[in-house]
Amino acid sequence: MATAFWGGGEGAKGASGFWASGHSPTLIAAFLYFDLAFMVWVLLGPLAPDIAATLALNPVQKGLMVAVPTLAGALLRVVNGLLVDRIGPKRSGAISQIIVIAGLMSAWTLGVNSFEGTLALGVVLGFAGASFAIALPLASRWYPPEHQGKAMGLAGMGNSGTVLAALFAPALAHAFGWNAVLGLACIPLTIVFVAYMVMAKDPPGAPAPKTLAQYLAPLRQADAWWLMGFYAVTFGGFVGLAASLPIYFTDRFGLTTVQAGYATAGCVFAGSLVRPMGGALADAIGGVRALTGVLAVAALALACVSIAASFTIALAAFVAAMLALGVGNGAVFQLVPQRFAAEIGVMTGLVGMAGGVGGFYLASSLGIAKQWTGSFAPGFLIFAGLAVVALIGLALVKADWRARWGAAEGVRI
Repeated sequence: MATAFWGGGEGAKGASGFWASGHSPTLIAAFLYFDLAFMVWVLLGPLAPDIAATLALNPVQKGLMVAVPTLAGALLRVVNGLLVDRIGPKRSGAISQIIVIAGLMSAWTLGVNSFEGTLALGVVLGFAGASFAIALPLASRWYPPEHQGKAMGLAGMGNSGTVLAALFAPALAHAFGWNAVLGLACIPLTIVFVAYMVMAKDPPGAPAPKTLAQYLAPLRQADAWWLMGFYAVTFGGFVGLAASLPIYFTDRFGLTTVQAGYATAGCVFAGSLVRPMGGALADAIGGVRALTGVLAVAALALACVSIAASFTIALAAFVAAMLALGVGNGAVFQLVPQRFAAEIGVMTGLVGMAGGVGGFYLASSLGIAKQWTGSFAPGFLIFAGLAVVALIGLALVKADWRARWGAAEGVRI
C-alpha cells in the first residue's frame, strides 16, 4: 500500500520521480488557490490611490487600509492551521474561498463608502492571506519527505499572485472604476474555486488534531521567537512593500495609478522570483550566512530609499530590497525545519503569522510617517533599523545554533 501511495517502484525515481510520488492535481489546485488568494490579499494596495481620492483618506488612513489585510491574514493563519487539523485542508480551503468571494461580491454590490468599510473589507481579505496555512499542507502532505521541499516550493510560488494585483488592478480601475474591480476579481476566484473543488483531494494519513496549547507550544522556546522575528523583517518587508508601493509612487513621484502598478509589479516580481533561490543558496552556504547577507543588503537598500531624490534611484533601491527580502524568506524557511522538524506544520503557521505582523507594521508606519512628518522617509529608515537589529540578533545566536543544530550530519547552519 505504501508503494502504491508514494508512486513506488521505478516510476518514482529519476526526473519523473517527483510527479509520480504524490498527487499532481492537488498540487496544481493548491498553487492556483494560493496564487489567486495572494492576488486579492494585496488588492487594496494597487487600488489605494483611487480609493483614497474617493473617500478623502489621510495618509494614516491609507496606511491602515492597506495594512489591515496583512494583519488579519497573519492572525487567521493560526486559525486556519487549527481548522486544517480538524476538518482537513480541502474543506478549510473551500470555506476560506467562499468567504473571500462572498465578501468581495458584497463590497461590489453594496459599495465601500467609508474608511470603516475599507477596514471591514480588509478583514475579509485577510482570509485570502491566511491561505498560506491551508495550501501548503494540502500540497506537501501528499509527498514523501524527500519531495516535500519541492512540493512546498511549487505551491508556495503562489505568492507571485501579488504581481497580478499590481499589474491589472490599476488598469481595470481606470477603465471601470475601482469598485468594479472588487466584482471583477470574483470571476477568476470563482473559476479557481471550481477547479479546486474538482482537482484537490485531501491527503491520506492526516496527523492527529492539535489543541491550541499544543499549537502554541513552540513559543516557549527562544529559537522560535528568533525565527519569527527574522521572518517578520523579511516577509514583513516583502508584503508590506507590495501593499504600500502604489501609494508611495503616486504620492512621492506623481505617477499615475497604472504607472505605479507597473513599477510595483516589477519590484514584487523580483522578490517572488528569488524566494526559491534563497532556499537553494541557504542549502549551499548555510541559512545563517545567507540571512546575514540579505539583511545587510535590505537595510542598506531601504536606507537608500529614504534619501532617493528620483524615481529611478528609488525603483532601483526597491528592487534591490525586494530581491534581498525574497532571498531572506527562503533562507528563513531553510532554517525552520532544521530546528523544528517535528513541529514544522505548527512553525510554518507561527512564522508566517509573524511575517504578516511585520507587513502590517511596515505598511501602517509608512502612513503614520507621512502624516506626522510629511515624508515616508522615517518609516523606511525605522524598518531599515529593524533589519539591522535582526542582523545583530543573528550574530548573537549563530554560534549557539551552529553548536546545537550543526551536530546533525549534513546540516548547514
